[in-house]
Amino acid sequence: MRHSFVLAALAALAVAVLQGCGQPQPQSAGPVAPTPTPPPLTDAERATMLTALPAPYAQADLDNGRAAFARCRSCHTLTPNGPNMTGPNLYGVMGRQAGAHPGFNYSKAVRGAGFAWDADRIDHWLENPRTFLPGNKMAYPGLPDPADRRDLVAYLSIETAVRPAAP
Repeated sequence: MRHSFVLAALAALAVAVLQGCGQPQPQSAGPVAPTPTPPPLTDAERATMLTALPAPYAQADLDNGRAAFARCRSCHTLTPNGPNMTGPNLYGVMGRQAGAHPGFNYSKAVRGAGFAWDADRIDHWLENPRTFLPGNKMAYPGLPDPADRRDLVAYLSIETAVRPAAP
């Protein structure tokens, strides 16, 4: 699986290099298949992942986090290979460079943020996106309740964690 991803990435790089040199492009063997979807998490896996989160997120209420995410669903998806909407797909957001999700048109402020997302940064972003990163285009007023933010950050940390696909 990883081997096919590496081959696809190398092929894309070769095309880009050839385009830059003015050489004809090789013919594609067809569309690249999306990354296979990992199996759904079990409750036991979620519980184990929750305990591994740093404080205060390890004490979160994931059901409340899921409920808090309802406010985000109109703009964001969480699933592997999920579409970008008004906001980017959030699968794999933890540890991802801000402004780097492929295919999403980020504001200049987010593209130039110069950090990778972690639990604390997402917590502060959710509190008030406008003051956390002035100039971003997220039209969300913020989530003032610290417990709701803690729970939402834990929920995102678990539900968007990159995991191996089903065999």
